[in-house]
Amino acid sequence: MVIGVPKEIKNNENRVALTPAGVAELRKYGHTVYVQVNAGEGSGFEDTEYIAAGATMLPSIEEVYGIAEMIMKVKEPIAAEYDLIKEDQLLFTYFHFASSEELTQAMLAKGAVCLAYETVERPDRSLPLLVPMSEVAGRMAVQEGAKYLEKPLKGRGILLGGVPGVKPANVLILGGGIVGTQAAKMAAGLGAHVTIMDVSLARLRYLSDIMPPNVQTMMSNDYNIREMIKVCDLIIGAVLIPGAKAPHLITRDMLKLMRSGTVLVDVAVDQGGCIETCRPTTHEDPTFIIDGVVHYCVANMPGAVPYTSTLALTNATLPYALQLANKGWQQACRDNMDLQLGLNVVDGKIVYKGVADAFNLPLTPVSQVLAEEELAN
Repeated sequence: MVIGVPKEIKNNENRVALTPAGVAELRKYGHTVYVQVNAGEGSGFEDTEYIAAGATMLPSIEEVYGIAEMIMKVKEPIAAEYDLIKEDQLLFTYFHFASSEELTQAMLAKGAVCLAYETVERPDRSLPLLVPMSEVAGRMAVQEGAKYLEKPLKGRGILLGGVPGVKPANVLILGGGIVGTQAAKMAAGLGAHVTIMDVSLARLRYLSDIMPPNVQTMMSNDYNIREMIKVCDLIIGAVLIPGAKAPHLITRDMLKLMRSGTVLVDVAVDQGGCIETCRPTTHEDPTFIIDGVVHYCVANMPGAVPYTSTLALTNATLPYALQLANKGWQQACRDNMDLQLGLNVVDGKIVYKGVADAFNLPLTPVSQVLAEEELAN
C-alpha cells in the first residue's frame, strides 16, 4: 500500500502521525511511505531519520495527498485540506465528527473512507487509540490548570498544593475514565484536595481503592456538581461518550455559583465540550474569561508536548496501520472488529451511530457497506 504522512497544519499542532521507527516497520512489509518535508520537525524527528528508515520525502502536502492510498494523520483535516482528499482514499486519524457538522458533510461529499482513532474499540469497551492521548491530556489538564490559577493569568492566585499552614486548592474532576484518572493522579501528587465524580458506582469503588487519601469520590449528578463548584478552584471536564457529543454537565447559569478566578479545563472540547460555555481555543490563545471564570479549552492539548505524544500515539496506532496496509481496509475491518468500529464515514455514508445521531442524519449499517465493497471488488 502507498501511505502518506502530511505535515499537520492545524494551529500549533506539532505532532506527526508516524515516527521513523513506524516507517521502518511499514517498509519491512513492503509498503511505500511518503512523508512531507519537515512533517516530524515539531516532534523532534528530522527528515534524514525518515529517509534512513526508508521513507520518500515530498515537498508539499498536495503531493502527499495526491499519491497516497492511505493518509495517516493526527488531527482531523481542516478546510484547507478538504479539496486534497480523493474519493475512496483512506484517512486514518482523529476525527471527532460529532463536534463538527462541517467536517462531517465535507467527508461525506468527498466519498472518503474515514477511520477514526477515537472509535476503534476493543471487546472490553476500551479505546486503544484514544487512551495514550487521553493519558497525556489528563496529566496536562492539571499542569495547565495549575498555571492558570496564578493571579497574573487571571486565576484565583492559589498554589495547587498549598504550603504548611495553608490549605491546598480544591480540584473537581468530572469523569472517572482515563482522562479523569490521570488528572486525579497528577493533582493528588501536587498535593491538592481532589474530588472525582462519575455516574458509575463500580468505577467510583475502583477509584476509591487505588487513589491516595487526598482523593475522594462522589456520584455525579446535577445537585452534587452545583454544590461542589461553589468551593472548587480548578474544575476539569473529563467526560467521554465514544464517537458522540459530550453532555453539558456545567451549564451557563452555573458560572454565577463559582468564585472569580476559578479555572475550568474542558478536555472534552474536541467532542463538543462538557462545559456549555467552552469553545475550542488554541495553544496560541488558550483561554477566555466569562463571568470572571477562566476557561481553558485547547482542542489539541497533547500537541504542546509533541515528542511524548507522537511516540505514545505511534506505539498504539502502528499495529492497526499495519493491518490496514497489509490487508486493505475492507478485509482488515472484516477480520478485526476493533477496526470495524473505527469506521465513521465510508463512500458518502455515515456508518457510526454517534455521528448520525449528532446531526440527525441517516445511518447505514457498516456490515452493509462492507458487503457492498466486497461485491464491487
